[in-house]
Amino acid sequence: MIIINIKDGESIDRALKRYKRKHQRIGVTKELRRRKHFTKPSIERRSEVLKAVYKEQKYGNESGEATTTLG
Repeated sequence: MIIINIKDGESIDRALKRYKRKHQRIGVTKELRRRKHFTKPSIERRSEVLKAVYKEQKYGNESGEATTTLG
């Protein structure tokens, strides 16, 4: 549970803004979305590898081709 202490003379809008910022910073919604469905560890690793390959192809080289070698 997120606790926000309201300071003396602080408006409710300001406190709400601090609450929303803290909520976003600790990643509550992202964690809830991640836990909504169970994903097998092998699937998580596969998606991480595919994401890394995509980033390497897009940003890694100037030519845009993959740098993998076979054998």
